[in-house]
Amino acid sequence: MRERRRELLKKSVRPVDVTEVHGLGNLLEQFQGTSIQARNLGRCLEVWENALTDRRRPTIFLGLSGPLIAAGLRKVLRDVVDWGLVDVLVSTGAILYQDLYQSIGGRHWVGSPTADDVKLRDLYLDRIYDTYVDELKFEDTDRVIGKITNEFPARPASSREYLAFLGSKFPDPESILATAARRGVPVFSPALIDSSIGIGLTLHYQANRKRRERFILDAVRDNYELVQILAHSPRTAVIYIGGGTPKNWINDGIVMANYAFAREGEGHYYALQITTDVPHWGGLSGSTLDEAQSWGKISRTATRGTAHVEASIGLPLLVGALYDHRARWRHRPRLAFDWSGDQVTIRKKRG
Repeated sequence: MRERRRELLKKSVRPVDVTEVHGLGNLLEQFQGTSIQARNLGRCLEVWENALTDRRRPTIFLGLSGPLIAAGLRKVLRDVVDWGLVDVLVSTGAILYQDLYQSIGGRHWVGSPTADDVKLRDLYLDRIYDTYVDELKFEDTDRVIGKITNEFPARPASSREYLAFLGSKFPDPESILATAARRGVPVFSPALIDSSIGIGLTLHYQANRKRRERFILDAVRDNYELVQILAHSPRTAVIYIGGGTPKNWINDGIVMANYAFAREGEGHYYALQITTDVPHWGGLSGSTLDEAQSWGKISRTATRGTAHVEASIGLPLLVGALYDHRARWRHRPRLAFDWSGDQVTIRKKRG
């Protein structure tokens, strides 16, 4: 009993000393010695940094869901892509749509969660909790997407191809999609039509449905492109902000890669998630990373961390801490994805 007690009482909680905090990196390192969600967030920083400094150069996937643009995280996400903190982005269509909405001049406005929503409807204002967006500008964005899609080749294409096209058409330096296109970072949205981008594509379909050849969003090709990236990666890491389709799709990619390419070995070797959902409802958004190990989607030896914290708080703290620690990862080589149709070759970029 005494030996067991000594084993369990080896390490005491270290109180945060705000007088000794020197930047967000140091704050989250102090969090690692605390408890509750502060310790968990500090652990997430450790996992992300481990992935960035692994000599086997893991391919890092970022899965995004939730009202992240409305929450003011657009530049944080843009910087994550621009700095090379992730290699592949998988997002809900709504996040990418609101990125485009801002690229054509739309804004998110400070609102109130107790507003009279019937009156807001009369004013053509849409509410996202305590944030307002302009329904009239949304309609403009839908129509811009529908019109600009006429410039895309009249053939089937993956969401990755189509989103790279959209990113190239909006040269907004603060845009997530434009930055990903410039940096060559693949962006997938496996449920793209479940967003206002889908409305724009419906307008395009309506205008072109009688043509023999037209643009078709090929969701199965998304799967094929994803599994190639997984199969060609010596090791993978996943970062999930929220859950939903992006989390499930990236995790399922491991199973698909095993079937389609006889991929051998582990699931994702590094895994972290920020979520406000909980596991006891049985849904995927709150499911633990341990649960994913039962499916072989997360490696049985994976370094992993989960922080139950709202993304508008947790993500800026994590990214700010990584920025403070940039000397640790700034020489990490970027990946170049060379696409020939639906085939990809991955190589490390020089310099």
